[in-house]
Amino acid sequence: MKNIKIMSVFGTRPEAIKMAPLVKELARWEDITSICCLTGQHREMLDSVMEIFSLQADFDLNIMEKRQTLSTITTKTLLGMEQVMEQCKPDMILVHGDTSTTFAGALAAFYHQVPVGHVEAGLRTYDKYSPFPEEMNRTLVGDIADLHFSPTVANAENLRKEGIRGEIFITGNTAIDAMAYTVKGDRPFETALLNQLDFAHRRVIALTCHRRENYGKPMEDILTAVAKLVETHEDVEVVYPVHLSPVVRECAQRCLGNRPRIHLIDPVDVEEMHNLLARCYFVMTDSGGLQEEAPALGKPVLVLRRETERPEAIAAGTAKLAGVEYDAVLAAGNRLLDDPAAYQAMAKAVNPYGDGQASARIAQAIRWHFGLTAERPADFCPR
Repeated sequence: MKNIKIMSVFGTRPEAIKMAPLVKELARWEDITSICCLTGQHREMLDSVMEIFSLQADFDLNIMEKRQTLSTITTKTLLGMEQVMEQCKPDMILVHGDTSTTFAGALAAFYHQVPVGHVEAGLRTYDKYSPFPEEMNRTLVGDIADLHFSPTVANAENLRKEGIRGEIFITGNTAIDAMAYTVKGDRPFETALLNQLDFAHRRVIALTCHRRENYGKPMEDILTAVAKLVETHEDVEVVYPVHLSPVVRECAQRCLGNRPRIHLIDPVDVEEMHNLLARCYFVMTDSGGLQEEAPALGKPVLVLRRETERPEAIAAGTAKLAGVEYDAVLAAGNRLLDDPAAYQAMAKAVNPYGDGQASARIAQAIRWHFGLTAERPADFCPR
């Protein structure tokens, strides 16, 4: 039987969360050798995901440095991939989403004339500076990739309209697959403060805010609006795992520090975050992944951005684009806190992003591409 080498390349925590179930799925097949290459674009946060999913890296470029730039991430990844590609000689490289690791990993594969599979392909805002640099990373990888694994019909249509080369598969999002490993009901939190919260009788908002395009006044407006929501609703608390970026941490401390019922904590691992999502009242975030994960748990999402490359959640009603201006963010938060009907409409909307079988569809698509099966996987379709 023919055996193919599939190398998954990732380097940030969000990538690792979404690639982990796929790496594990690929390893189940006797005709696939699943190889894992980390760039280490994130370090501590990446390592914790690997531990949670019981994954071991076959290669680790360990590129992270203090105050790294987009240029250093890209160039160090490209240089590090040279030796890995020569040593491993994979039949296909898989990259995920839109990070600098994603772009550099795909470019390295192209330079070695190795096919590329793009997981989470076709998301677009059509504003090359928002999200920055993610929008262009994702678009450029689309031009390189041979197999495109689009979470939704709309993502696939974006690629078709662009005249993209290669095969397009609609798979659902592997983020939903990952939650089967991480959400564990009433499991105690490892973060002591989270165990002290009364989720049954208090409305706990899970907050994340860290994107580069929100640095400065947008982030200050967002966080000031959050402070006002807590001030005007006595049963509301906020948990904010603050990103390690010095810019983010300084702004969070200035706008939200030393305030009753607002808890600034260090970043938490994926198990902690997913279980926080499962127990919170709703989510406020500028993250991409949380827009997909929270609806799977019946939690409304306020998206703290001017636009989103995940419009399916907006259309389905699981998420609302709240923007980044103080008045708009405050109004969106007040509506969910003060209007039970509005809250229920979002909480009960159908999640458009997956059914937990995305990894299986991607593995089947890869096997079909290499002639290991005659059956092309059926496209994911939300019910």
